[in-house]
Amino acid sequence: MVGEREATVEVVGHLAELDRRRSHLGEGPGSVCSYCRDVLGYSEDAAWNRAATANVVRRFPVVLGWLADGTLNVTTVRMLRPVLTAENHVDVLTEARRRSKSEVELIVRRLAPKPDVPSTIRRVPSPPVVDQPALLQPVNQAAVSPETPAPGPTASTSPSGTTTARRPVIAPLAPDRYHVQMTVSKETHDKLRRAQDLLCREIRNGDPALILDRALDALLEKAEKKKLAATAKPRPSRGSVGRSRYIPADVRRIVALRDQGRCAFVGPSGRCAATRFLEWHHIKPFGHQGPATVENIALRCRAHNVYESEKVFGRFDAAAARQKAEMYRVSREYTPFRNGGAREGAVRPATSGTASSR
Repeated sequence: MVGEREATVEVVGHLAELDRRRSHLGEGPGSVCSYCRDVLGYSEDAAWNRAATANVVRRFPVVLGWLADGTLNVTTVRMLRPVLTAENHVDVLTEARRRSKSEVELIVRRLAPKPDVPSTIRRVPSPPVVDQPALLQPVNQAAVSPETPAPGPTASTSPSGTTTARRPVIAPLAPDRYHVQMTVSKETHDKLRRAQDLLCREIRNGDPALILDRALDALLEKAEKKKLAATAKPRPSRGSVGRSRYIPADVRRIVALRDQGRCAFVGPSGRCAATRFLEWHHIKPFGHQGPATVENIALRCRAHNVYESEKVFGRFDAAAARQKAEMYRVSREYTPFRNGGAREGAVRPATSGTASSR
């Protein structure tokens, strides 16, 4: 047991340094969690526990000592990660030492209470075909008739009659079937009711799943047109105009299709699998006269886009940029020249009684 704990502490310490240096980006994965899963071979839960704990250790090194003596574990640290701050981390972590998972959940909920139940998505068996209209039920009632057993409960009932909520899961129970649970506002509920009324001829039973499917089709068509320039009838390309960062629509369409809607960065351990926060990356940088062509544009996730940019231009230091901007800032008490200088003695009229600097 001690040997396993020591090995875990050593792995977490190395991952924290890996996260600080961002060395995992050069290997292919776009995050430390993906590196643990794809390169080190951990399961999804084990990878996330260690990656989240490494992030906390990088911010608060005192955690590593408590992991070494066994008073904290990676699950506890992962659960506390969203609520830890520079001001409260010592008190919160001290309170959570040697606590059970349910006790740690109470600490988290006390610091960050949730007003609504979390959304749940999981597969369920195919429902039987019924002719009755699908009715919307309140959040705490089952959306099935008393005669039909529920396909899969989202909460368990204790012998005393109280209901214990389960954590959100994505669990395969049957092919191509999912159970979706969410909390919506009154406005969203009214929109759904209105959609049921307007589509009563096409969707006679008012099934919310069919209405949601149609709504997502319309939303995806609009989003893909905006983000990826997707269209059924593309216009002839007019090419890029001069030295502009604008990427022509035909280039975006071809690149999105070629890269299959995912980050195209390939490292020694394989290709990055990220499909969110994608950006258009210039293989030959725009600052080095890189053109906006199909051959020079590729999809990158935000992390790999910044990583490749810093390989060429160096790491961006936001603090140094702010400090430099402060040094060259011009006071509002001076009237600037057209060339950016300032003429001393020409005081601008104050707008609120006294002049203040930005």
